[in-house]
Amino acid sequence: MPRTLHPLAWWLWALALATAISRTNNPLLLFLVLAVLGYVVTARRTEAPWARGFHYYLWLALVVVAIRVVFRAVFATGITPGDTFLFSLPHVPTPDWYAGIQIGGPVSLEALLSAATEGLRLACMLCCIGAANTLANPKRALRVLPGALYELGVAVTVSISVAPQLVQSVRRVHRARRLRAGRTKGLRALRGIVVPVLEDALERSLRLAAAMDSRGYGRAGSATRASRRLTGALMLLGMCGLCAGAYGLLDATAPRLLGLPAMAAGGVLCVAGLRLGGRRVTRTVYRPDPWRFAEWAVAGCGVLSAVLLFAGTGFDAAQLNPTFHPLSWPALPLVPAGAILLAGAAGFIAPPPTAPVPLPAPPGERGAVRRTEDAQ
Repeated sequence: MPRTLHPLAWWLWALALATAISRTNNPLLLFLVLAVLGYVVTARRTEAPWARGFHYYLWLALVVVAIRVVFRAVFATGITPGDTFLFSLPHVPTPDWYAGIQIGGPVSLEALLSAATEGLRLACMLCCIGAANTLANPKRALRVLPGALYELGVAVTVSISVAPQLVQSVRRVHRARRLRAGRTKGLRALRGIVVPVLEDALERSLRLAAAMDSRGYGRAGSATRASRRLTGALMLLGMCGLCAGAYGLLDATAPRLLGLPAMAAGGVLCVAGLRLGGRRVTRTVYRPDPWRFAEWAVAGCGVLSAVLLFAGTGFDAAQLNPTFHPLSWPALPLVPAGAILLAGAAGFIAPPPTAPVPLPAPPGERGAVRRTEDAQ
């Protein structure tokens, strides 16, 4: 049945897929990830304002790749006799204390391809976050946060909602200019667009501040100063433990205490801090989002994809990070490709979004619709 998927399921799916991307540098797998993200977003996004900005993340990804390639060309590292020479930039001499970094010089095809691949991996991670922002309702995601993180979650939700609202404001101002026969383009039209958009953003922020103030946001609560300090200390120590545990798991030369023991201790401290901080915040939830089989399946697709890529069974780990010296076409490993396609199964496992329900239009009017999507 058409319904909106739990926002936490989309975030788990996207973060797990981003974790799987961090394991590989194969351009074929990275392009496959972009195709999977595009399919899932196209199949399961809604008509909400925040669900219309995925193509802006794609443009941002293209800018990231371009910046990475330009930096690699400008800050050249030299070429070897076996590289394919493309062009040479003017060399800028550097002082002795700047040794080891060369500005300008010959640029090879292998260096540019390697930089483009590295930028493509970062771009895919950004697109994963963009897919989560597109598919998950940020206001509904605020419901599932613990009480201790409620104020932080409100700030993050407001910051996430800024970009879609600005895009909507720009489109509205541009449409109004076209209706008024505004034909100026380029830099001349910038003033006529930026000023109304900034004015709209200021009015929206004032309305949001008034709404938050009327609902008691920012109240001190009943927690004592000692309780707040203890909660902050537990959270800080827990985050340090999680960071140390992650470092210990990624570095094989680190002591064993920096691995799972540090991560387990950090997790216990974070849970204790969340429980202690959540006691001073009392919140009720109207119509909580259900967690059903579709949520388990979508989150499991992303997690299983990351597990398959990190396990390294059934394929050569060197195929995940091909080299460009010598220059050759990268191979497509079947198991990682299947794992990424498994993540794409969320596009049809997730229930279809709630569609607009048409209402009987008054005489002389057409196109009146009522959206059944929850505004919260």
